[in-house]
Amino acid sequence: MANRILKPEVITATALGLLERDLILANLVWTDGEWDFSGAKNDTVTIRVPARLKAREYEWRNNRSESIVMDEVKEHRVDIRLSKDIYSAVAVTDEELTLDISNFGSQILQPQTRAVAEAIDDNIAALIENAPYRTTLPFNGDDPYVSVVAARKALNRAKVPRGGRWLLVGSDVEERILLSERFSKAASAGEEAAVSALQEATVGRIAGFTVVQSEAIDPGHAFAFVQSAYAVATRAPVVPDGAKAGSRDSYHGFAMRWIQDYDSDRLRDRSVVSAFAGFNVVTDPMGDPNDDDPPMELVRAVKLELADPPAPAPATSRRSSK
Repeated sequence: MANRILKPEVITATALGLLERDLILANLVWTDGEWDFSGAKNDTVTIRVPARLKAREYEWRNNRSESIVMDEVKEHRVDIRLSKDIYSAVAVTDEELTLDISNFGSQILQPQTRAVAEAIDDNIAALIENAPYRTTLPFNGDDPYVSVVAARKALNRAKVPRGGRWLLVGSDVEERILLSERFSKAASAGEEAAVSALQEATVGRIAGFTVVQSEAIDPGHAFAFVQSAYAVATRAPVVPDGAKAGSRDSYHGFAMRWIQDYDSDRLRDRSVVSAFAGFNVVTDPMGDPNDDDPPMELVRAVKLELADPPAPAPATSRRSSK
C-alpha cells in the first residue's frame, strides 16, 4: 500500500500540529539509568532493594548471662526483563523519494519515532493501571483534598519518602480537582507547581503531591506515588552491518534505533525505528524486617478510584441554515 504524501506545491510550508497526547509518563517513573543487560540471563537485570533492620534492646545492667541477638542483613530484589520489541516500519518508493518527499526527517522519521514513543508510553500506563497495589482508596469527587490526604497518610505509614511525590490523574479526576473550592484556594495562595518538563500537564500541588494529568490512564483513576514505584528500561538495538544507514538515540527519554536499507526487489527504501523495553513495579518487604521471608508488596504507590464518574454530555445537533 502506497504512502499518502501531499505534493509540496499544494501545501504551505507550515504544518498543523497533530492531535496527540503529551508523553509525560517517562518523566514520572524510574527509568533504566545504568542497568546493563549485556549478557544478562533471560534478558533480565536485578534491582537491589536495600535491607531494613529492626533494632533490639539489651537489658540494662544485666548479668551478661545471655548473648545479644545477631540479625542478618537481607537485601531484596526486583527483576526487570526486556520483553518488548516495539517498532515502526515504513516503505518509501523511488517515486515518493524523488517527487513527493521534501523532508524525510519530518515527514517519515518523526511520525515513526513518535509512534514508538507512544507505544512505550502506553505500556507504562498499563503498568501503572494494572499494578498489584497494597492500598486502593475511593476518590471523593465532592472534596478531592480528603482523598489526597488519605493517600498521603498511606504512603507515610509505609515510610515512603515525602520528596518527589506525584499524583497522576485521569481527566474526570482532574475536573473534580479543578472545580474544588479547596483546591482553588490553595492555588491562589501560591501552591502552584513549576515543573519545566511537565509544565503544560501540571495541574498544581495538593498536600505535598505534584498533580499531573494524562490521557493515557483511565479518566476516573488517580495514582499517588514516588518515582521509584515503577521501573522502566529501554534499549536501542545495535545497528546491523547490513543497514545502509542507521543511528541510536533517544526520544522523550526512550532509547531507540533507526535503520534504513534498500529493497531492490521492490525498488523502495525501508525505514525502521525500534526499541527494546521492559517494565515492572518495585515491591518492598512488609512486616517484621527480621523475618526470614517477609511478604513483598507495592507500597510506594496508592491507587484511587472515582466512585461517581460524571455522566456523559448530551449529544448536540447542528441545524443547517439556508
